[in-house]
Amino acid sequence: MRARIGIIGGTGVYDPQMFELKETVRPHTPYGAASDEILLGELKGVPVAFLPRHGRGHVLPPHMINYRANIYALRQLGVERVISPCAVGSLQEEYRPGEIVLVDQFIDLTKGRRYTFFDGPRTVHIGAADPFCPELNGLFAEEAGKAGIPVHEEGTYVCIEGPRFSTRAESHMYRAFADVIGMTLAPECALAREMEMCYTSLAMITDYDVWAERPVDTSTILRTMSENMDRIRMLISNTLPRIPAERKRCDCSKVLEEAGA
Repeated sequence: MRARIGIIGGTGVYDPQMFELKETVRPHTPYGAASDEILLGELKGVPVAFLPRHGRGHVLPPHMINYRANIYALRQLGVERVISPCAVGSLQEEYRPGEIVLVDQFIDLTKGRRYTFFDGPRTVHIGAADPFCPELNGLFAEEAGKAGIPVHEEGTYVCIEGPRFSTRAESHMYRAFADVIGMTLAPECALAREMEMCYTSLAMITDYDVWAERPVDTSTILRTMSENMDRIRMLISNTLPRIPAERKRCDCSKVLEEAGA
């Protein structure tokens, strides 16, 4: 089975009541193994490939995820559009826990990851001025509005290496140039772009990082995610049938052409 839409997310996103499983595969890639088996099936009649980013049971910390294998495996299955639910901390007062951010910019502060498929001898410099798919972001914004889901239609995500959380000094520094903070967006979104895949990040705010009065902790994140996961699932379920088969309203499919590759 092939699917043109892929979802990379945690196990909380996967809902067997909504998702009709057809097949489970573990594709071989030149970059090693993906995080887990990929579940192929249908959601509201739309073929979808679902990949748990951290593996089932959350066994892979952010810095140990094989992002290249994940993206390559999805592309080999026909995926052209990637939907990426994730948890983030807020760096701004007006970005509140429980709300969703449709990220439109990112800053990569990771340190030890494999960032590209083009390690040589072929060298390709893709454009990344606007790295997220405007069509997907627009569709999710519309559906969030219809459903009354609080959403920010833009926001800058600063991606740190992890797995530790920020110091207070770091958190205050990040506030000067970003809206939310997380550990998994980079290089995932850039690799998808190198594969000419549309990419959208549904970033669920779980906390106020450590610049606020109460420092973030894992239990707070998990509790907020659990309380708001229904919103993410509903948003994905409502938006999927609206995603057109042909990509005419974005330039994501022309990234390598525009890079002269």
